[in-house]
Amino acid sequence: MKKIADVRALVQEGADQGADYHAKPDGHWINSTVIATPMSKYPAYQQTRRSFGIDVLGTMLVEVEAEDGTVGFAMTTGGVPAAYLVEKHFRRFIVGQPAVNLELMFDQMYHASLFYGRKGLALHAISAVDCAVWDLLGRLRGEPVWAMIGGRLRERQPMYATGPRPDLARGMGFIGGKLPLPYGPAHGDDGLRKNIELAARMREACGPDFFLAFDCWMALTPAYALRLIAALEPYNFRWIEECLPPDDYSGYRQLVRQRSHPIMIATGEHEYTRWGFENLLGTGVDIVQPDIHWCGGLTELLKIKALASARSRLCVLHGSSVYSYHFAIASDATPFSEFLMMAPAADRIEPMFAPLFTNETVPVDGHISVSDAPGFGVELNPALKWSRPFKP
Repeated sequence: MKKIADVRALVQEGADQGADYHAKPDGHWINSTVIATPMSKYPAYQQTRRSFGIDVLGTMLVEVEAEDGTVGFAMTTGGVPAAYLVEKHFRRFIVGQPAVNLELMFDQMYHASLFYGRKGLALHAISAVDCAVWDLLGRLRGEPVWAMIGGRLRERQPMYATGPRPDLARGMGFIGGKLPLPYGPAHGDDGLRKNIELAARMREACGPDFFLAFDCWMALTPAYALRLIAALEPYNFRWIEECLPPDDYSGYRQLVRQRSHPIMIATGEHEYTRWGFENLLGTGVDIVQPDIHWCGGLTELLKIKALASARSRLCVLHGSSVYSYHFAIASDATPFSEFLMMAPAADRIEPMFAPLFTNETVPVDGHISVSDAPGFGVELNPALKWSRPFKP
């Protein structure tokens, strides 16, 4: 097996970076509309998520090059700080390793960074390296990633759409829609009433058979979430997502035990590693939602999925485009996947990581088909300009 000869961490600037979903131009729904956040309790930061800096991290691209010149790549959010970790710390565990040694590389990066890592940016950086090595390994073997992790369980993956217009997504063939929750506890009873009015409008617009969910993005308290759950009962929402801060395991346990009807509790977008998800699954949540570019990469994600599958819980990844599709098509715990509507008005389908790739897969009639191309099956857009802020 070919050895890895080099690792490079690259970044770009601007308001359209691909992996950082929130680095979008003015007027895009994802950063210009009222969406409940943990910062909503401060009036100065209630209007948009950009106001408190959600778009400051930026995209980081990791390239791993084998001794024969073959290059695999992947990306994450983390920008310059994550690039520093890759170049100045993690490369020592990657360069010189056979590309097949994925478990060893993850284990060494994770344990070497315990004193400052375990979660957050360190795991973002590790995830990008890990996924880049999987991409390289597939290219060296001439195999798609889905084939290396067990093969297809289904030919096409059903998709739901995340965005402010699930009524439009229904017409595009998606099986469901997830709405960003506009208002949280800081907006009081009036905000709760507006949330429920939105739920009622969308249920009427989408009809009874299209599933709906609310994405609450860590903004609520257990008491508020229970009130929201109770008020949603007439509208048959399928789940309520990430309604509490990620470390509030006791709060999630409370929601599972005290929910007033069988709405599912989903979370995990901002959880990390098998150890974090073991704690999360212990609360009884119904769906865990790791992000392959944050949770530890594909090597760690396969362990997280095994934990969920053993408990008959769903493991439905957060976003992640083709990287999540290869996992999902081979996962017994992932009957459907998320597609983030990246059109500014959520009124048409645009590639989730645009403009990063020249051949990114997009849903057709609400379903994804994963190609047989080696690795993760995408190629970088040669028109993009990258810089390498750190050298070994």
